[in-house]
Formats: sequence, C-alpha cells, structure tokens
Amino acid sequence: MSFTEELRQEADSIFQSIFRHPFVQGIGSGQLEAEQLIHYVKQDFEYLNTFNQVYGIAISKSLLREDMAVFNSQITFILDAEVHPHTNFCQVAGVRYKDLQYEPLAPSAHHYTRHMLDVAQRGSFGEILAVLLPCPWTYLEIAHHLKETFSIDDTHPFSEWISFYAKNEVDTIISTFRTRLDAYAESASDAEKARMKEAFVKSCQLEWMFWNMAYHIEKWPV
Repeated sequence: MSFTEELRQEADSIFQSIFRHPFVQGIGSGQLEAEQLIHYVKQDFEYLNTFNQVYGIAISKSLLREDMAVFNSQITFILDAEVHPHTNFCQVAGVRYKDLQYEPLAPSAHHYTRHMLDVAQRGSFGEILAVLLPCPWTYLEIAHHLKETFSIDDTHPFSEWISFYAKNEVDTIISTFRTRLDAYAESASDAEKARMKEAFVKSCQLEWMFWNMAYHIEKWPV
C-alpha cells in the first residue's frame, strides 16, 4: 500500500461524512438556498486565494523545475478555470459572479486557510503536498459520488459544477500530487510521515467544516 493510499484509508470516515453532508447532498438534489450558494462562493474565492499563496510557498521550497512547473500550472488553473463552478452556483442563486462583494473569512474557512499557511511556512515539501491534497481529492470523489447517486444530466442545475470536478484534468492533478508525495514519503522519517498524515487528515476535517460553514451560512458570533 502506498503512502497516499494509507492517507486515504485513514481519512475514509471523513470522506464518507463529506458525501453525506446536507450541502453536498443539496448539490446532488439541486436543492440549496441562494444565500447558501452565495456564502460558499464568497468564502471559496478567498480560500482559493490562500491556496495560490501556498502554491507560491511550495514553489519557493521546490528543488526541481518540474515541481515548480506543477505548482505554477495549478495557480493558473485556479485563476482561470475554477471561475466556472463558481459561476454555476451564482447562476442558480440568481446573482452575477462579478457583482459579489468581498466578505471576510468565516471562522471555519479562516481556520482552514491558517492551517494550510502554517504547514506551508513551517513544514517540509512533503507536508505542503499533504496539506493541499485533500481539497482536489475530496472534490473529485464528491463529483463522482453525486454522478453515481443522483440523475445528473444537462438539465440539472448543478451539472456544470459536478462535471467540472469529475473531469480528467482534476484526476490528473490528484495523480500528480500523489505520485510526488509517495516518492517524497519513501525517504521521509517516521516523524515527518506522521506530520504529513496529521496535515492531510486535518485538511480533510476542515473540508467537512467548510461545507458545514456554507450550509449554515456561518458568521463570526460576536
């Protein structure tokens, strides 16, 4: 069993909880409130800004040009491509993506971004890969789970969102990250592998919390 297979096995109960989350189920059934969709898009926009910052830190810690190229291409992917699933949510919510106003990160989203930044600043190259991997990996599996569970065709309100994250390009991103993380883990110490696993699992937990934040339109309590 590879290191990333061990990570996926360790986090399986979290993945299953994400699949069952009412926001994710709402994507599948096509039944979510406009306020929930808008809150998700605003928060995810800021979250992805942090994701790009972490990619930048990863580039600074990369020793190989091929690793630099991978992270650089992911920055471009976020800036140019991930606008499309956001636009789908906005269309269903009845708002224009470009008209959304900045909103500070809610507590759960704030926690997630600071977790990633903390690992990126303090951790090794392998820990950065581990902390980033749950985001694309959970989204790919969510999309395939929804396609298998619900009747998804061109008339489904969230067909564009589901199709975007189920496509081969996302699968390729995950495969690339997994290959690099597995190779890095081969020479990592037991202590470093434990830190990589901790970073991965916590990111998975925070993925669940992000969906919960969007579903309940979480704000700062005071």
